[in-house]
Amino acid sequence: MRIKNKLNRILIRIFDLTTSVVALLVILPVFAIIAAAIKLNDGGRVFFIQDRVGRGGRVFRMFKFRSMVEGAHRTGIFIHGETDSRITAVGGLLRKTALDELPQLINVLRGEMSIIGPRPALPDHLKEYSEWQMRRLEVNPGITGWAQINGRNSLSWPERIELDIWYIENRTPALDLKIILLTIPFLLRNEGVYAGREKFSFDSGEAERQPPPLETGQPSAPVHRSVVNQ
Repeated sequence: MRIKNKLNRILIRIFDLTTSVVALLVILPVFAIIAAAIKLNDGGRVFFIQDRVGRGGRVFRMFKFRSMVEGAHRTGIFIHGETDSRITAVGGLLRKTALDELPQLINVLRGEMSIIGPRPALPDHLKEYSEWQMRRLEVNPGITGWAQINGRNSLSWPERIELDIWYIENRTPALDLKIILLTIPFLLRNEGVYAGREKFSFDSGEAERQPPPLETGQPSAPVHRSVVNQ
């Protein structure tokens, strides 16, 4: 089992490294266009860099294209995304299309993230994790993942963590391929881009779930009712 897990980690790293290098080379013009748009919008920094938690609880600096006005994250104010005046005109478009996440390919290249995995949590969130929820840190966080295609920000943190741990326990190349193929159509529907404050709390109630069978032959997965049946 240990040899199999080690082999899986090697294969995942090869996939991550290859994909991030190729993607960065291909979308370099897109990077340049987005960077120019952000600069022209308000003249501020192109990137938003924030501490996040990776595999084993290691803290790393995660990159995103800046989508809010400078210093917005230091206000301590929560405003529903759709009515948040701190989001710039360019930033609103970046969030809806998830293009603000593209710089995380740099984190993948550096080995801090994977293409697929749980979304990286803020360090403060670890204080709220139970022992079982700490299992979320057994793998590298990802740019997209099972929880992302099953609700994104419309899920509460406990719901996301449940989905993330299910993914970790059932991770296979076939499941990873399924997630990749479903990520783009999910983003095109603009689902789960914004959510109310309660979705970012660990006190959120558990929503009903249904366990539809996976085409990949994996055990039934928990899926939120408010999103597409995978």
